[in-house]
Amino acid sequence: MNFWLKLRSLVTAGLILWPHWSLAWGPYRFQGGASGKAKLKYINEVPVLVVAGRPDEIGHQTAELTAAAAKRLLDFPRALVTLMGEGSRWPQLLAMAREMLDQLPADHRRELEAFAQSSGLERDKLLGMNALLDIYGGFGCSSLVLESERSATGAPILGRNLDIFSAGVLQQYGLVVVCRPEGKIAFVSVAFPGVFGVFSGMNERGLALALHGVFRSGDESANFDPKGTPCTMVLRRVLEECSTVQEAEALLQKSRHTTVLSVVLCDRQRGSVVEVGPGGTAVRRPVNGICACTNHFRAGRNLPAEVCPRYAGLLRATKSGRLTLDAVARKLDEVNQGLQTVQTMIFEPDPLRLHVAVGTCPSSSQPLKALEMEPLLKGESSPAPLRK
Repeated sequence: MNFWLKLRSLVTAGLILWPHWSLAWGPYRFQGGASGKAKLKYINEVPVLVVAGRPDEIGHQTAELTAAAAKRLLDFPRALVTLMGEGSRWPQLLAMAREMLDQLPADHRRELEAFAQSSGLERDKLLGMNALLDIYGGFGCSSLVLESERSATGAPILGRNLDIFSAGVLQQYGLVVVCRPEGKIAFVSVAFPGVFGVFSGMNERGLALALHGVFRSGDESANFDPKGTPCTMVLRRVLEECSTVQEAEALLQKSRHTTVLSVVLCDRQRGSVVEVGPGGTAVRRPVNGICACTNHFRAGRNLPAEVCPRYAGLLRATKSGRLTLDAVARKLDEVNQGLQTVQTMIFEPDPLRLHVAVGTCPSSSQPLKALEMEPLLKGESSPAPLRK
């Protein structure tokens, strides 16, 4: 992109989001409250939304408690695409997102429709928020899985940076969502308001996962299938239906995927990376108890010339013994991407504990806040009172 085109893109993106930038002075943009079975409160200074029930109930609850924040993010996808110099394609990309609605699982579609109805927000823009990775990509994340023999806790852990161009606003809307859907496995997702799928999460059975965009497949297979299921919704299905890495791998292998991506998995026994796309799936197992992932396929389909300094940095963990949680946090900070690193987290599947940093960039430079998830996932207690 030449200088003037880049400047025009930056100015246009700034104009799109200026009303929201002008309001975004605090670390978070959420108000506490309650709606039916749902609550939005702060735990250890982290905003936590707890929702439960049928899809329509969850949609209405989520709208009641997060619609004001979601409204400020609805123009983010368009701003991001504009920032990348692709603003002229926005109507085409939005039309693609609209067509994907039919591929959403029925329960998830009802939840989104209930949210749109209750919030009064534009349905098309909500679809754009929930199909951003499918229709555009632009995620550059880093994850590190330690199996029991390499973890100082004696149990597997998954550490993860979520990296995306924040446009100066996205990092202030990080939200931990605890969802207890009727008839399904309860899960926690580190998310954003208005997003119904999962980028990063863990369920009550002790299965954790993280989604990574992949820049290209490295083979001759297609990189996009408009008839696939939006990828964040596939990951939500994994958390709602699977208990182990093995079950998650099986579901991912039989799903129809829209785009190329890697899914990092970790349960109470093991970890893996599943490389998926319209052309098929491949599984990478840990080597010496460690599995790293960034944004390239590495299970035999990657182009030899493609290297990633972040991936090499994470792999240096193989030269250490057992790593503590603090050591994993330092590793994630070593590979941060500055203003693009908007969320950092470590999942402990056993004992269902989440350590998370959101609110500022790079999030990896901030102290991780510990959240005990088991009581919330099982509905045994309520979050702590909201800090004023």
